[in-house]
Amino acid sequence: MTQKIRLTSNEMSYIALFENVTGAVATDCIIDEERDRIIFVVKPGDVGLAIGKHGSRIKLVKRMVQKDIEVVEYADKPEAFIRNSFAPARIKEIRITDRLDNRKVAVVTVENKDKGIAIGKSGKTAERTRFLAKRYFQIDNVVIR
Repeated sequence: MTQKIRLTSNEMSYIALFENVTGAVATDCIIDEERDRIIFVVKPGDVGLAIGKHGSRIKLVKRMVQKDIEVVEYADKPEAFIRNSFAPARIKEIRITDRLDNRKVAVVTVENKDKGIAIGKSGKTAERTRFLAKRYFQIDNVVIR
């Protein structure tokens, strides 16, 4: 991650609530008004803690904020971070290339059976991954194959 991420007071209050309820450490919070969801990026190893047994903790946070909650585990390497963002879809390969026009593109090859999971309902998982890849690693596009 090359740039510092600035959080609004609203995002910080969501992080405080999320951490108090789940016990997981959130490093980032994105409020997506358009899709009525909040995306939390948690430190490595904290996804299970955030979700809780049978999704109990994440469901509690969802009820409290009245929005969908999504959790992505942070990773230092862009390939691992993209893989985490697409979980539970099975990823065959991730290639990150620098194009001639100075744009970075990640090409993600997904198991055929898991393409629907990788794309998500109305493309929301793919959109989330593109946003996070740009925010953390300056990757301009994520292509799913």
